[in-house]
Amino acid sequence: AREPRRKIPLVPENLLKKRKAYQALKATQAKQALLQRKEQRKGKQIKFKRLEWFVHDSWQQLQDRVRLRWLKVKPHGLEVPDKHSLAFVVRIERINGVSSLVQRTIARLRLNNIFSGVFVKVTPETIKTLRIVEPYVTWGFPNLKSVRELILKRGQAKVKNKVIPLTDNTVIEEHLGKFDVICLEDLIHEIAFPGKNFLAISRFLCPFQLSVARHATKNRVGFLKEVGSPGYRGERINQLIRQLN
Repeated sequence: AREPRRKIPLVPENLLKKRKAYQALKATQAKQALLQRKEQRKGKQIKFKRLEWFVHDSWQQLQDRVRLRWLKVKPHGLEVPDKHSLAFVVRIERINGVSSLVQRTIARLRLNNIFSGVFVKVTPETIKTLRIVEPYVTWGFPNLKSVRELILKRGQAKVKNKVIPLTDNTVIEEHLGKFDVICLEDLIHEIAFPGKNFLAISRFLCPFQLSVARHATKNRVGFLKEVGSPGYRGERINQLIRQLN
């Protein structure tokens, strides 16, 4: 027996007209957006770099070379403290025109954005790394309260090229369960008291983007009064964390 033909559902004429009008509208909007982008490209002004900036960059690189040479000649400096094993590093200076070694070190610390911060384990190698970028960062030793506040308020992780907030323990367990870290409290403990898995756990966290007033970069004098100058500040880093968190 032959199967009966299936009836094709009919679409009302008014709905077809609406669809056609909507598609025509979207096509017009896309065309207008394309023309607008072309006009914007035409109207873009060429950015010229002033001579003063070339002089500034050259002077900055010279300063870095002299400073890094002195670090090789006189490597003594800050010794690794006995009672502190965790440091928090915040980048508070621009790195335009600095030496390539400083740029690579900043990238290795994952401080690509200004006013971003990361946790690092205090070792002789870390102290040496921090001395290379000392004029551009400030760092010190955070307490448990500061670690907890930072992770709870600004903690984010990169999962499959997506940045997600740390609001779900299942994400933490899925990626850090092999280190016996299954919840947010375990993560805070592992960061605050660095162990053998500190590097992998800290790399799971994205750099903390701190909150700074909009006028901070323009009002340089006022910003320095509020935040302070770059370099080592010991346990006073906790005041900065409260201020910028």
